[in-house]
Amino acid sequence: MKSPLAAVICGGIIIGLALGMRHVQGLFMLPMTGARGWSREQFALALALQNLVWGLAQPFTGMLADRFGSLRVLLAGCLLYALGLYLMAYSRSSTELALSGGLLIGLALSGTTFGTVYGALSRIIAPQKRGWALGLAGAAGGVGQFLMVPGAQGLIDSLGWMGALLAIAVLLAMATPLAAGLNDGSALAAAQQKGQRMGQAIREALSHRGFWLLNLGFLACGFQLAFIASHFPAYLLDKGFNAHTGVAALAIVALANVGGTYLCGLLGNSYRRKHLLAYLYLLRSAAMLLFFVLPLSHASVYAFAFLMGALWLGTVPLTNGLVSQVFGVQYISTLFGLVFVGHQIGSFLGVWLGGVVFEATRSYDAVWIGAIVLGLVAAALHWPIDDRAVARVQPA
Repeated sequence: MKSPLAAVICGGIIIGLALGMRHVQGLFMLPMTGARGWSREQFALALALQNLVWGLAQPFTGMLADRFGSLRVLLAGCLLYALGLYLMAYSRSSTELALSGGLLIGLALSGTTFGTVYGALSRIIAPQKRGWALGLAGAAGGVGQFLMVPGAQGLIDSLGWMGALLAIAVLLAMATPLAAGLNDGSALAAAQQKGQRMGQAIREALSHRGFWLLNLGFLACGFQLAFIASHFPAYLLDKGFNAHTGVAALAIVALANVGGTYLCGLLGNSYRRKHLLAYLYLLRSAAMLLFFVLPLSHASVYAFAFLMGALWLGTVPLTNGLVSQVFGVQYISTLFGLVFVGHQIGSFLGVWLGGVVFEATRSYDAVWIGAIVLGLVAAALHWPIDDRAVARVQPA
């Protein structure tokens, strides 16, 4: 019998490494653009492509995980991530950066993050413990993100940005044995014997109004998080803060995310997830509005980082739990992957528009306003979702 805690820890470490590197990409923006002579827009376009590829590939990696099991997908994802970082370190043109840091790492993220890990956990863990497992895995991933911030900055300081990328590539390659802890093959085989076909599951979801509302609302999450993770360090430098302030802010985001994600997972067992998601988006917009209109100081930067961190990835266990609650877990990786497309379209726009708007106006103000408005729209979209289980699914 697979230990639920061991599965959660293995999944949390893989998510932590994968999302940790994504979380600190903003630290590489200025040293890489300075060394290669690229503009921020060119660097941002590569990261935007990464987010878009991640989202578009997620349904297909989800299908592979639902058909052949999560183990193979996780193994391939870790190795592809390591390859993408290696090639990113040696990229000499913005095109090479887009192919390595954009295309390859985007594909790798689709096999090493929420869709695959949460899908495996949803099948391995009993329904009554699912909220705990998803929240704890997300929290463990948040610890990895937190540790990656000072770790990546330390590697940049000691090895240079190229050496730092290569060192993190080695870490991703070394994470491959952890995929064995998420081997959901037996649970998947049992579900396939008595469940519906994949095409039927997809058609059922696409005909459900709430599924589309989730997809549209998740766009706001991707926009907000990708913009802040990629451009916040540069934004603070533009405002006169030193580089360590940006590092500290990202570290606070990651640390606060640990408790926030775990709490959201637990609350999803006791309260309606769609309402929790609506409140979360409202709180995000309020935090960004206050940060935008109040005078900037170290205190306001760190307070904002803490508030956003507490609300950072709590959307993911709630959204994943809502999908499994309505449609069941047999094709959870596929269906969450389809919802995640909306998130990553938002991520693409958040990263790319951040670069475009800055190059055009030398300011990020318009992007901050757009992120605030999107949070309000997302809250309104989540409230009317029909969160009852479809007729063929027995409520847990």
